[in-house]
Amino acid sequence: MSIHHFADKALIHCFKDTNDGGARREEEPALKHLLRITILLIGLIWILAWAAAGRFDDAAAPSGSDETPTPTGEIAAPGERDSAKRLRIQIQGQVQEMDMGTYLLGVLRAEMPASFEEEALKAQAIAARTYTLYRIRGGGSANHPDADACDDHTCCKAYLSAEQAAANWGSMAVYYEEKLARAVSETDGEVLLYDGVPILAVFFSSADGSTQGAGDVWMNDLPYLQKVDSPENEELVPNYYSTAAFTAEEFKSLVLQSYPNADFSGDASTWVRDIVRNDSDYVASVTVGGVKLRGNDLRTALSLRSPSFTVEYKDNTFTFHVTGYGHGVGMSQYGANALAKEGYSAEEIVQHYFSGATVGHYDAA
Repeated sequence: MSIHHFADKALIHCFKDTNDGGARREEEPALKHLLRITILLIGLIWILAWAAAGRFDDAAAPSGSDETPTPTGEIAAPGERDSAKRLRIQIQGQVQEMDMGTYLLGVLRAEMPASFEEEALKAQAIAARTYTLYRIRGGGSANHPDADACDDHTCCKAYLSAEQAAANWGSMAVYYEEKLARAVSETDGEVLLYDGVPILAVFFSSADGSTQGAGDVWMNDLPYLQKVDSPENEELVPNYYSTAAFTAEEFKSLVLQSYPNADFSGDASTWVRDIVRNDSDYVASVTVGGVKLRGNDLRTALSLRSPSFTVEYKDNTFTFHVTGYGHGVGMSQYGANALAKEGYSAEEIVQHYFSGATVGHYDAA
């Protein structure tokens, strides 16, 4: 639509339905001329402002835009320390040799969303490197006697090749690969130490406002795995709140698979009792069918997302309301990302979650 046409339409609207008589009609030509000039000027100003806004947007697209970031074209190579550390990794049943940096890049592809802040990804690299060295120092695992680590997340850490990750990332593949490679390279050789040795640097997805101590979940307590606050943003965590429902028979069957001595002879409403919570508000212990279990044990038996749960029994159904995802010990990944958004460095993030640990290099460990 031309500016002249726009002005004519506006004039028609201005004079529509007026009934001022002859005097108004005598003034109409002059008014039309004046209004036409005014509207033309307004239209010109509007077009110039629109064009200027367009140029501004092109020059500085907002950080939250949906545009795909431009890759640099450079994938950082592993640093000197990580390149020098050779590993044997069992991947899909086959043992492959690679350096520490290459292995950590595969772990980052699998274990943390590549969209996370770079300092959170660096914190993940430090934790994964530390965990790997801790396991090697402990003699490895009987699940892979010929390898230092494997790609089974229930034993070691998950692992994805560049090709597998690219298939997941789509158009963001090159940018994300560069981003993760930087996280590994820029933390070359960095590990968490306690009394001079690598720690059990475990991590999980999201916490219920705080982590819990190792002694609340496993048999042994550890000084660097204690309760700390974790700033989860529940609106940004997928499925932060979840629900799992089981009929009485389903519940009984699942528990008996792991705890065959449980007694479910009484009324189903009495099967779950004596729920005790720790100071992190996770379930520390619960009695199920007469057997006292840790909250994390029941979580595992029922495949709940977290040991932070409540349970109700109604109409022959047990319903669990769950918060967060993971065992709750060590570093929360979504909490780490929240801290990174607040300006924490990778080193500050890991030292927040692993109480009393220091960041050093593994060639000195």
